[in-house]
Amino acid sequence: MTGARRCAWADGSELMAAYHDQEWGVPSHEDAHLFEMLLLEGAQAGLSWSTVLAKRENYRRALDGFDAERIAGYDQEKLDELLQNPGIVRNRLKVGSTVKNARAFLAVREEYGSFDAYLWRWVGGTPVVNRPAASDPLPASTELSDRISKDLKRRGFTFVGTTIVYAYLQAVGVVDDHAVTCPAKNSGPGRHGPREASGPATGDVP
Repeated sequence: MTGARRCAWADGSELMAAYHDQEWGVPSHEDAHLFEMLLLEGAQAGLSWSTVLAKRENYRRALDGFDAERIAGYDQEKLDELLQNPGIVRNRLKVGSTVKNARAFLAVREEYGSFDAYLWRWVGGTPVVNRPAASDPLPASTELSDRISKDLKRRGFTFVGTTIVYAYLQAVGVVDDHAVTCPAKNSGPGRHGPREASGPATGDVP
């Protein structure tokens, strides 16, 4: 692409650039990755993404590799241990939300067969591809993130306000907000395996 240049927000560090080039906006259909990003986006609330991204491997070690079933069984002793871990964001509500969200995640997986099936029904299985110019500000939320946020809260998830949800949709490729001049725009199929059967979108509650 002539004049191709990655999205400006990714230029802050090598870690951010690698995340942008290899992950952000790429359709993800692997439940383990979808859960990991849900927890990390929730941890970001009130912070920069670069801060959380730098702590990602610390979170992976602290949270048993983002294993939803193990996290769902954490007791207060384990939560207290996490609150003493300097490698993660030591916010009591955020740490507690990991257990609530793991349990809610497993409930969705039980209902739909996979979290992937639940999430991608909102867009009929096809990513929303926007075409912003390099200078265009990206939205903080949309009508889609409003609806998903509302449903996630109804299901018992926390730290899933509409702004967090929109960032999540961008992160896992449900929404592609790469600038039209970015080399990563429409760069290829998802990295995280074939999409499980999810069916068409069916309205506000999929």
